[in-house]
Amino acid sequence: MHSSRLSQCYKYLAHSTISSSQVLSIFLLKSLDKFIDIKVEITMDSETQRNKCAACYRQFNKKEHLVEHMRISYHSVHEPMCGICGKRCRSFESLRDHLIGPLPKVECERVFRDHGCTICLTVLNSPNSLRVHQDRCQLSRGNNGVLHRFANMGIHDDLRIDSGKTRAVALACKMVGGGSDGSLDLCARVCIIDEYENILFHSYVKPQLPVTNYRYETTGVRPEYLRDAMPLRHVQRKIQDFLCNGEPIWKIRSRGGKARILVGHGLEHDMKCLELEDTAKYPPLMKTSKLSNSLKYLTKSYLGYDIQNGIQDPYDDCVATMRLYRRMRSQAHRMEDYPLATDSQNSNNFASWRQGELERMSPNELLAISRSDYYCWCLDSKDVA
Repeated sequence: MHSSRLSQCYKYLAHSTISSSQVLSIFLLKSLDKFIDIKVEITMDSETQRNKCAACYRQFNKKEHLVEHMRISYHSVHEPMCGICGKRCRSFESLRDHLIGPLPKVECERVFRDHGCTICLTVLNSPNSLRVHQDRCQLSRGNNGVLHRFANMGIHDDLRIDSGKTRAVALACKMVGGGSDGSLDLCARVCIIDEYENILFHSYVKPQLPVTNYRYETTGVRPEYLRDAMPLRHVQRKIQDFLCNGEPIWKIRSRGGKARILVGHGLEHDMKCLELEDTAKYPPLMKTSKLSNSLKYLTKSYLGYDIQNGIQDPYDDCVATMRLYRRMRSQAHRMEDYPLATDSQNSNNFASWRQGELERMSPNELLAISRSDYYCWCLDSKDVA
């Protein structure tokens, strides 16, 4: 019986494409009486290993191809990383696919099933640690009682220009329709909260154009709410002064200034409707392929609760975006002196090296000099530490 099973092993090796020089070891799992499986560990040939990206694990035939990949990929410590195999992904959705997607990495999926949080994608040491973690990680909706108290009030205004505690704020708007077919978005309601989910500003907004569709089913806005509402220009001026925090617009810097950090979902659209400046994006939460990056989807996937069912209140959106921001900001990434490829001191960090020097570097050395092409929110934690 034993010899029969061993002969099956030899036959498998004889007919496989694995060469004898590639086989490190064969482990018989369990005893020979109850042979179940054979695990074969294969080493890459030295050339393939030398040309394997240390971040995303892509393999290249030539070292020059790996160097070119590193020039344009902007891999860095700020990319989402698999806690099991160490692979870095461009977005959290790519990491989610790697762990629990339709075609996950088999070994990572097996470990993640027992040790991974499906919300923040963290890998814990034990199932018990995972249970404790998930109790904190899965959140619930904000305090809707606060909403309803302000729902029919014209204005709640606690915007103050100072150098104080409110460094980051979240903004959300609700739009009604203008134009002949009601498809033109007009800001009719705006809300701003602080990091502790307190309302700083809530107001209905009187659009500059006639409203032809109040979209009541989702906005909850009625004509009487806008009749004596704050004019758009007034709202715009108040918000801009608050965000600048006493600093002239021309002097505002992305880091180190007095101006506040504004977070939100689809801010480009909201700011356009408020006629304010454009905003930056955070690639790890951006849409990839056909996957959604709607606020509803991101809140369910990365906070663990539902929003935007029925009439939508901008306070709920503010709370969700602020919680997403705080969760991303709390990531423990290694700090670097010049973390961005776009920093003047670090512009195109591969350009200072000769091609031959880069090709002699190991994949890990190439990764060490690579920098991110986006501003990671974890960098804001320096300001609040």
